[in-house]
Amino acid sequence: MEVTRKNFKEVLPEVDKAIKECCFIAIDGEFSGLDAANHSHIAPFDTHEERYGKVKKSCSDFLMFQVGICTFKYNQKTERYEARPFNFYVFPRPHSRVAPDLRFLCQASSIDFLASQGFNFNKVFLEGISYLTPEQEGNLRDVLQQKHREVSLFSSPAFTTPGTDEQAGVTKGPIHIPDEQKEFIRKNCEFIQNFMDELVKDTLNLPPSNGFQRKLLYQTIRQKFTGVHLETKTGEKKERYIVVTRVKSEDELKKKEKEKQAAEIAEIDDAVGFTQVIKMISQSGKLLLGHNMLLDIIHILHQFYYPLPNGQEKWNENHTISYEDFKAMTHCAFPRIVDTKLMGSMNPFKEKIPSTGLGDLQKFLEFPPFCKPEVDLAEGFSSYNTPDQHHEAGFDAYLTGLCYISMTNYLGSLQKNASGRVSPTSSLLDPYVNKLFLMRMADAPYIDLTGPDLKLKREHVFNISFPKEWKNEDLNQLFSPFGNIQISWLNDTSAYVSLYRKEEAKNVMKTLCKDNTVYQIIRYNDHKTGNSANLRKRPMSAPDCLPPSKKQKSLNVEESSSESAAPFVSRSITPPLSDIIAPEVPSYADALKKSVKNGQSNKSKNKEVGDHGDVKMFEEPENWG
Repeated sequence: MEVTRKNFKEVLPEVDKAIKECCFIAIDGEFSGLDAANHSHIAPFDTHEERYGKVKKSCSDFLMFQVGICTFKYNQKTERYEARPFNFYVFPRPHSRVAPDLRFLCQASSIDFLASQGFNFNKVFLEGISYLTPEQEGNLRDVLQQKHREVSLFSSPAFTTPGTDEQAGVTKGPIHIPDEQKEFIRKNCEFIQNFMDELVKDTLNLPPSNGFQRKLLYQTIRQKFTGVHLETKTGEKKERYIVVTRVKSEDELKKKEKEKQAAEIAEIDDAVGFTQVIKMISQSGKLLLGHNMLLDIIHILHQFYYPLPNGQEKWNENHTISYEDFKAMTHCAFPRIVDTKLMGSMNPFKEKIPSTGLGDLQKFLEFPPFCKPEVDLAEGFSSYNTPDQHHEAGFDAYLTGLCYISMTNYLGSLQKNASGRVSPTSSLLDPYVNKLFLMRMADAPYIDLTGPDLKLKREHVFNISFPKEWKNEDLNQLFSPFGNIQISWLNDTSAYVSLYRKEEAKNVMKTLCKDNTVYQIIRYNDHKTGNSANLRKRPMSAPDCLPPSKKQKSLNVEESSSESAAPFVSRSITPPLSDIIAPEVPSYADALKKSVKNGQSNKSKNKEVGDHGDVKMFEEPENWG
């Protein structure tokens, strides 16, 4: 269902009902850009803190301007799911002069890609639903309440009454009317006088004016006329003008002012807009699904919740605190999250699924050993019955839910005496819950929102500095005694080098750390902690033992052509870590240890795996390498 500001109020109760009745919710977003730093900063040897800070810093200037939300409700009678996908267009339209007027970036490649997919940008900018963070909403309500208090104490600047001289209590004295504005003021006063004399109409719209002109008009009209109520309004083309209303008594004036104040409060309610939907999801506590959802979560929190901690300004001890704040904030807002890309990359799925891009994953999960999920679209939500609507946020959220159902049904089929679906609260999901997938970090592929992150075992990784003439072949030749390597360039004169044969790590420093070399090597951990003071500095002159040649150009590498994630730059010509590092996890038979502590009461428990007797599919390793 498409939702814009034209039908948002009408649809909102239906959204609320769908969230309250569902088992779980899937979410997806489309953005004005993905990466403000040309993606090369995303590196396979980032720490968890570094990766969060880089992604947050890179994407915080872009907008999420389409949000897809799909709820899934299980029907016990039909034993099928019912899906309700909503596709929201959102845009931070300032509703008043004191409202936030947001600046944001657009990335040409992202806009071009969305345009090629038929994305309707006019709906974003013309019909997008407004939103405010709770902090912005609170500030605007405080300003409005202060304004209303002043009106109640001193009489409103928007109207005058016969014999009232209390307006002096809230003004700083009359404003001098510049010569160039005198004719404008005279003509408007003439319009009002004719309006008052004719006694035909009850209201008069003055010609559009700027803020200073309106201030002069309010001041002059108060002095010249009585028994009128003034209010500034905005036309369809954003022009602002004053509406003059004839009033007959003090009571009528007060009534007009109350109506105006109520309209101002309603205006803020409207401006909160889409944030109400995020609040509903958060307050529901329901399981929230996403696919490769770190970017989605960062945008949702930063755009609709609270500004995220910075954390990438400096690499020091204070930076870890803001990263932990992000984890705590995410868990507070959404207490139970599953990233389907991570789920498909872990046991028991990773050996059976060759690609975890959303479109590919959904197709693979329709064939054995998996089963196509039994899902019906609710009445009024038939637009997704046709395939290939990728990169519309509502459709991608719908696909994310389908992938989750297929994978959880497969988990359920592996249980003893099990049939039917897996409960969203089942302990079978524990290895996947509250973890966010991290691209290109094969040895630590996720952020753990509720516990310590995987320990980084990178004793086989080294930082090397070298002359700017060096290229991949030079590094491969230098490290050739130790086997294949992976190279992750930091800049023109430094890189991380990872050994395929980890047992050779102890020989690198002994063999390569020599005097009078044109390079410098330090261990990964020493480089990250800055603990290299004890190492001897060596001259960085031009190489004389290796042939200088032009560096190999950077290559754009995408994990899957079907994914909408930003491409990354890779300068490695050796096998990536994802091909050589695989998590070692116990088999299902070795993992029969944990039973469910908190089962949900249900009329047909025998149809739902997870209420009792289920177990973790595997125990999670302390590290992934």
